[in-house]
Amino acid sequence: MMADVHRVASDGFSNSAPTYARGRPEYPEELLAWLQRDIGLGPTTTVIDLGAGTGKFTRLLVRTGANVVAVEPVDAMRAELAVGMPGVHAIAGTAQAMNLPDGSSDAVVCAQAFHWFADERAIVEIHRVLKREGRLGLVWNVRDESVDWVAAITDIIKPYEGNSPRYYKGDWRRPFAGGLFSGLEESCYSYVHVGAPQRVIVDRFLSVSFIAALPNDEKLEVAGRLSKLIASHPQLKGRESIAFPYQTHAYRCTRI
Repeated sequence: MMADVHRVASDGFSNSAPTYARGRPEYPEELLAWLQRDIGLGPTTTVIDLGAGTGKFTRLLVRTGANVVAVEPVDAMRAELAVGMPGVHAIAGTAQAMNLPDGSSDAVVCAQAFHWFADERAIVEIHRVLKREGRLGLVWNVRDESVDWVAAITDIIKPYEGNSPRYYKGDWRRPFAGGLFSGLEESCYSYVHVGAPQRVIVDRFLSVSFIAALPNDEKLEVAGRLSKLIASHPQLKGRESIAFPYQTHAYRCTRI
């Protein structure tokens, strides 16, 4: 199964599951209405949370009243989800092999994950598990780099990125050319992650896959540079709590 998981994702997320659960942002409240209205979730529906990770987005899915099945290939991430959300059915699986019956779900939702497995096999598998005219939802929290200290964080981490799949590169759109789904419809929401700088900056960016996969000495160097930014930037230094700005991009399409 893990052969279908990108090595950077497998190594990074295996190493950083507790940091991921602690440091990653939640999602804007407006997405609850989007899930109900645009994805069609409610008490009589079943939704697959594909690439569920530690359950950050799973919590929002549960609030729709839908039956949630969490699919996550990385054992450490799935273990964190099980601790935080023991009532959710979580299974080992990948986007290319979910181990679920044909037409078993009204919707599939991928939050902060689709770029890792955006290929034709995944699109075919998502199509297979969806009911006729089932919905696919894709969600990403995107840093607002118009804020100078957010842009400075990107400058710190980007040299380590290599060829890791990333949302901003847009490669994740290519598999939709096959005609299995309708055109993507985008919605955008503002979100602010409020908390201690250690959590919303240091923990957050140490949980980035390609940072978490680094040798320990390099991770310590990244942590040190992030801490130096917090200690020196006028909008960050001396603050017990900060507001980290995001734009949340949500896409939906329908199974053809």
